[in-house]
Amino acid sequence: RGGVVSASTASLLDTIVAATRRTVAVRAAAIPMVDVERTIERPANGAAFEEALRACEPPRVIAECKRRSPSRGILRLDYDPASHAVSYAGAGAAAISVLTESTFFDGSLQHLRAVRRAVALPLLRKDFIVSEYQLAEAAAAGADAVLLIVGALGQDDLRSLISRARHFGLAALVEVHEAVEIPRAIDAGARIVGVNSRDLRTLAVDAGAFDAAARVLPPDVVAVAESGIRERADIDRLTALGYHAFLVGERLIAQPDPGAALRDLRRAAPAGAGA
Repeated sequence: RGGVVSASTASLLDTIVAATRRTVAVRAAAIPMVDVERTIERPANGAAFEEALRACEPPRVIAECKRRSPSRGILRLDYDPASHAVSYAGAGAAAISVLTESTFFDGSLQHLRAVRRAVALPLLRKDFIVSEYQLAEAAAAGADAVLLIVGALGQDDLRSLISRARHFGLAALVEVHEAVEIPRAIDAGARIVGVNSRDLRTLAVDAGAFDAAARVLPPDVVAVAESGIRERADIDRLTALGYHAFLVGERLIAQPDPGAALRDLRRAAPAGAGA
């Protein structure tokens, strides 16, 4: 439904999306969306999320709370997203991303709620969003933004979900995995475009994806680089390409002190190394 899904991001993505559709259907059958909407206590502030990626002191890092990943397995045994979020906030994170997908990432909406109680920063619900029901869940759990993956959605669904996200006050971080997907994101109404350098067929990271995408990203969108960002030099290179913000997860969460790791990553580079 809604158009052709990109063949290049098939396999792992298809598997996760199929599992997500099943679990969302179960949740929606148990608790109708109207009941989820009634639990929204705090208006989502998508404008604050977008503004943080444009105007916070650089480098602007969306620091991620993630217990597990398909590529590396368990990242942290003592995973405590609220504590990690507080640490990130103290280290200058522009926003915080919280994985809520349960089957492949050991995430939970409870993690998002816990982080919302712990920090005031803009929050991104990081999941495989395929329905409006998940947007209502995100708003009810305290998110200000959601991730929408171009390769997981037909064009009509992508356009609809971006529009409905705004209805809930949520910003949409619209993720592409290759430059050819960018026109779809823009056509659907994306104002924030994330470029993920991880190939979802092989799980390998290709930094060249950032360069190819930067050549075609419109200047008026907020550009976010995702995956494979390890050092301050990576951030400096991508800033020079025109990226505004950087989503970093595994590099931080696997360290003994994620906040200290973020502080080190954001620390000013040596003179002459760029901004």
